[in-house]
Amino acid sequence: MICHSYILLLSDPGWTLLFGTLLLVPLAGIFWPKIGLLAFSRRSRLNRQRVWLEDALKYLFDCEYKKVTCSLNSIAGNLHISADKTAKLLNRLRSMGLITMEGEAELQLTDAGRSYALRIIRVHRIWERYLADETGVDQMEWHGEADLQEHQLSPSAANQLAARMGNPVFDPHGDPIPTIEGEMPQHRGQPLSSLEEGTVAQIIHLEDEPHTIYEQLAALGLYPGMQVYVMDKTDGKITFAADGEECILTTLFAASITVETLKTKEKIREKQELLSSLVLGESAEIISLSPNIRGQQRRRLMDLGFVPGTAIRAELNSAGGDPRGYRILGTTVGIRRQQADLIYIKRTTTNKHE
Repeated sequence: MICHSYILLLSDPGWTLLFGTLLLVPLAGIFWPKIGLLAFSRRSRLNRQRVWLEDALKYLFDCEYKKVTCSLNSIAGNLHISADKTAKLLNRLRSMGLITMEGEAELQLTDAGRSYALRIIRVHRIWERYLADETGVDQMEWHGEADLQEHQLSPSAANQLAARMGNPVFDPHGDPIPTIEGEMPQHRGQPLSSLEEGTVAQIIHLEDEPHTIYEQLAALGLYPGMQVYVMDKTDGKITFAADGEECILTTLFAASITVETLKTKEKIREKQELLSSLVLGESAEIISLSPNIRGQQRRRLMDLGFVPGTAIRAELNSAGGDPRGYRILGTTVGIRRQQADLIYIKRTTTNKHE
């Protein structure tokens, strides 16, 4: 009886039209041009392939710039894709006239490929500079955000952003930003790990990949412009003073820090005192703000009077001890220890009160 009822329903033209419509609705959602699921899937696949293509060009340029060998396997590892996909990608780059290939060991960018890579690198580094100087985004997020934006922001929009910031020359990690014309200075410096004991140098670049290594370097408060003095090298580790603060890194981690050696007669910087070291009643003069205070946070502190030469006194503690109140320019300002750790001072009195 039930089967007979279904047969009757399906034999009715109205029911046939209804079932056909219900069947076509999901099919249209899949196959509809431009907005269907298949069209969306195809766009996503093409976008992913374009990202791989552009990331491969960036990596090839980085190898060329630093004069290191670049292979199919190293590209696959950098892009986190299989060797088979990488081989197909390289063949596509070659067919597009962006690279030349003479076996696996001879991968070179053509002029067109180099120009393309520099456009992507310029957008990436401009965006990192923007995040560092104009926003409150944490430094551990700069690289990942710029990795996304480099594939979306147009060169003209990046140029407008750079002009608004005064056309910066370096990104916040110390990497040079390619010019609009695609020019870059020659690679300079050497890894910190290569220095001998007793060498004085200045950090000019911190490598932001891999993330785990950069996280450790950032946690130590290292930044481009910082002076380092190599104290000891032994057992795969290097001990050095960074602006007077002792640090210990493995040679692997130290290799991610690029430095330029300084003349031995240059005075080695002593450890700088921090605002957070003051106890209640002690006064000091602000010497400088750490370069690690950036963007909106830096502007806010400077607007409040935290500039070199300004007198400051530790005045009161909050109930939990953080933030602490400091007397500056006739006003008591509360700032957290994390910020006070990045403000350098010179003590002017040793008087204390409770």
